Amino acid sequence: MKVEIKDEIYEKIKERIKGTEFSSVEEYVNFVLEEVLKDEDEEEFEFELSEEDEEKIEERLKSLGYL
Repeated sequence: MKVEIKDEIYEKIKERIKGTEFSSVEEYVNFVLEEVLKDEDEEEFEFELSEEDEEKIEERLKSLGYL
């Protein structure tokens, strides 16, 4: 598969990876995209606490001296 990016972006990445573990612009772009997608996947697993749970946590933090 081939993805095109602007020449100026390519050059910026090329400069950025100098002296790093990345051996090519393609390797860096793949790494960045994987990280972005991983972050999105992790966000899907977030959950909301009930009001009761929030109160319990707040009470516990107060008892421990954090609040």
